[in-house]
Amino acid sequence: MSTSSRLTELMHERKLVRFSRRFEGGWVHGYVLAVGPKFALFATLSEVRFDGFGCFRIVDMKDLRIDPYAAFSESARKRLGDRKPRKPKVSVASVEELLLSANKAFPLITIHRERIKPESCWIGKVEKVERGRVTLMEIGPDAKWDEKPSTYKLSEITCVEFGGEYETALHLVGGEPTVR
Repeated sequence: MSTSSRLTELMHERKLVRFSRRFEGGWVHGYVLAVGPKFALFATLSEVRFDGFGCFRIVDMKDLRIDPYAAFSESARKRLGDRKPRKPKVSVASVEELLLSANKAFPLITIHRERIKPESCWIGKVEKVERGRVTLMEIGPDAKWDEKPSTYKLSEITCVEFGGEYETALHLVGGEPTVR
């Protein structure tokens, strides 16, 4: 069974899953919310609490399985009052649609280009997507906006995240970018 088919099956079963990725050690834990041709959308967990959403390239996933500690995690979240978030209005039909719809639904998005710079990420607002590139107005870890946007190749993007505690905190402190 292909990884895409297995993801679709697990999405319909609403199972907590875990998988590893070629770019990082450890496991990603979450619920499959949507499966596209290249990316899958997850409600991701940090420890036992939900911490936003992650869209991961399917080709980079390894060891996809039902989380063997799902019963503990689900019981802990219930006792903590941590509810599974609803699927956001984000499309995984293409990387272009993923970036534009996530940008529309959330104040900040994070992109990863792990083949290019494995330990780095870029956080900000999408200004445009065209000709195989995304233009991103970035916010730094000091919650200050860059003066000029940066442009990245869509083919280099391996993961897109949004709605997490860190993006939320950056937006709360940094606000919206100033109009140029």
